[in-house]
Amino acid sequence: MYRAASGLGALKRHGLDGQMLNIAIRSASTSVAQRSSGGFWSWLTGARSNALPPPDFTLPGVTIPPPLPDFVEPAKTRITTLSNGVKIASETTAGPSCSVGVYVNCGSVHETPETLGVTQLLKKMAFTTTTNRSHLRVVREIEAVGGSVKASANREMTSYNYATLKTYMPEMVEVLIDCVRNPAFLDWEVKEQILKLKAELAEASSNPETFLLEALHSTGYSGALANPLIASESSVGRLNTAVLEDFLAENYTAPRIVLAATGVDHDELVSIAVPLLSDMPSVTGPSKPKSTYVGGEYRRTADSLNTDVALAFEVPGGWLKEKEFVTVSVLQTLLGGGGTFSWGRHGKGLHSRLNHLSSEFDQIKSIAAFKDVHSNTGIFGIHTSTDAAFVPKAIDLVTRELTSLATPGQVDQTQLDRAKATAKSAILMNLESQVSASEDMGRQVLAFGERKPAEHLLKVVDGVTPKDITALAEKIISSPLTMASHGNVLNVPTYDSVSGKFHSK
Repeated sequence: MYRAASGLGALKRHGLDGQMLNIAIRSASTSVAQRSSGGFWSWLTGARSNALPPPDFTLPGVTIPPPLPDFVEPAKTRITTLSNGVKIASETTAGPSCSVGVYVNCGSVHETPETLGVTQLLKKMAFTTTTNRSHLRVVREIEAVGGSVKASANREMTSYNYATLKTYMPEMVEVLIDCVRNPAFLDWEVKEQILKLKAELAEASSNPETFLLEALHSTGYSGALANPLIASESSVGRLNTAVLEDFLAENYTAPRIVLAATGVDHDELVSIAVPLLSDMPSVTGPSKPKSTYVGGEYRRTADSLNTDVALAFEVPGGWLKEKEFVTVSVLQTLLGGGGTFSWGRHGKGLHSRLNHLSSEFDQIKSIAAFKDVHSNTGIFGIHTSTDAAFVPKAIDLVTRELTSLATPGQVDQTQLDRAKATAKSAILMNLESQVSASEDMGRQVLAFGERKPAEHLLKVVDGVTPKDITALAEKIISSPLTMASHGNVLNVPTYDSVSGKFHSK
């Protein structure tokens, strides 16, 4: 009766009248009586109670599905190509949710001086008013099914993704394709998103790590890859509805589009998508502009006590050369790195080659290897944030680490095995996300016309040897150096002096 008494005390504290209190007492007594069949003592001690059904009791009208076997073979990717060139790819997965995305072979590399920033504006304009739906209706239809949407744009691909329960797959496909194919580009919405984009780009340019990656591309490349993802305010200010419509008509053509989905039935997806995509123009569109890696230096002074420096080189071949791409991924994991937490303990990457530098030198706030690989080329290097006075020493340490990788015998098998295990873990963890899996599917189908299974990639990782690491590292650092710095750059050594540390080896 203790619980009932406690509840009654709460009723009294809330000022209920006598009639309501009597009703509550009778209800509590009835509840206790229903749960007990042996009086107060048996109810209190649990000696006797109403019999409950056993855990394996079969509920009427409920069918329990059979348990999954110990091994479930991964689903294979099915691909259908429409007559106009649109590709539809999907794979089934267990679980109640699914993810559907439209992936377009179009990014900042396709921009011209007159359209710089247009892909970022298209990303902001995603899931706004279409010729068939108002912005409010788009939002309400997404929220009504508990969906989540996301759009992104990088240097070579623009993606639109929609995730929700499998039950609503037909509705989500129709909304998704409508938003991609039929944006209304209302003048007031375009102006509103331009203002938001300017604020977003200003914030991104103030982030040293984001800025340095942009600077490495604008300085290290000549051609399309030098086009900025973080466009200037003046470039964004020149954009308007007409520019958006012309760019969309020129680049969003059938052969450059993939509809990719995870967690859906392929035949059902095709039957829904064909009426929505089969009338797209089959024009191939302009070829991808060429880019040439040249190297160089970029410095920007900022009001800071620290200095951020990035040293980078070209990754030859890009991710279309599978072996080199996998090897550079293992190379990045091997170097690893990280920062320190506010209380001084070390962050992730405890067993990597760069982590010991932040342990040994308090002046180093963070140091890590990075890569940004594209279809035919890419960059690989090390970024560090350090005290301004410590910059020359930090650059010497970075030089030592990079050149040691290109020296035979400097990478032992234990280090390499750990790096390969970490790389494989990262691959598998990334593919656990349905959104990431559909994006991987879209990217591969755009590039290769097929999707290679994860097991294939894991085997390539297992095949990386110390000799592969040394050969690729030597090839990478033999390319021209690209150096970018941000913050207090007074103590940053000259480009020629840093470049000479690599090419004199």
